[in-house]
Amino acid sequence: MTKLRVLCTAVLLACASGQALADAASHAANAERFLKLAHADKLTVPVYGQVQQMFAQRFEQSGAPADKKAALESYQAKANTALDKAVGWDKLKPELVKIYTTNFTEPELKDLIAFYESPLGKKVLEKMPTLTAQSAQLTQSRLEAAVPEVNKLLADMTSELAPKDQKKK
Repeated sequence: MTKLRVLCTAVLLACASGQALADAASHAANAERFLKLAHADKLTVPVYGQVQQMFAQRFEQSGAPADKKAALESYQAKANTALDKAVGWDKLKPELVKIYTTNFTEPELKDLIAFYESPLGKKVLEKMPTLTAQSAQLTQSRLEAAVPEVNKLLADMTSELAPKDQKKK
């Protein structure tokens, strides 16, 4: 009877772990599907562009003749390779899947997928880069107005907290 219990327990555990693995695989597949819909594979495109621009600016600043443009292109290609090693989609995807499966249940991911496949969801995805840029610009412009006051408050606090013997100097 004990052997039968052990065998039944082992079979139940095997079935449960198999179901857990299937659930984890399905959860990960839904996270990948969401990331694809959200164009997460394009997240680092601006970084590549900025690095390319940095090399082009440095090339111009160096005063190198136009016939040295092949050297610029060679270094830009090497920079792309370095970026691919660090932030290429094949490097980021597994970690992003983990982030999304940790923060969203599988039903939540399915709901997100359904939303982003809807007309409104597609519009949100299309408009998001513009909205994000406009929001950042708005925040930055408003922040600039506060900088002088914040700097004065910082200076006032520094002065108030300075030891008395330093205040007299």
